[in-house]
Amino acid sequence: MLVKSTLEAGILALTTALSTNTTDPVQARQDFARQLAALIDAYVRSGTVTVATTGTAAAQTGTGTIS
Repeated sequence: MLVKSTLEAGILALTTALSTNTTDPVQARQDFARQLAALIDAYVRSGTVTVATTGTAAAQTGTGTIS
């Protein structure tokens, strides 16, 4: 299950940490983009996908993770 509050906390921590980097704005933006992408990637991969098939003699169900 995706936990939105975990993603929000990660983004808040990221913006707080990077808000003190004023010496190199270009590097700060690059760091922000890279770290935000990592947070979103981890958030999406934490989800579980449930699949159900119907309409055949061998209907199947299952769960898995995103990888």
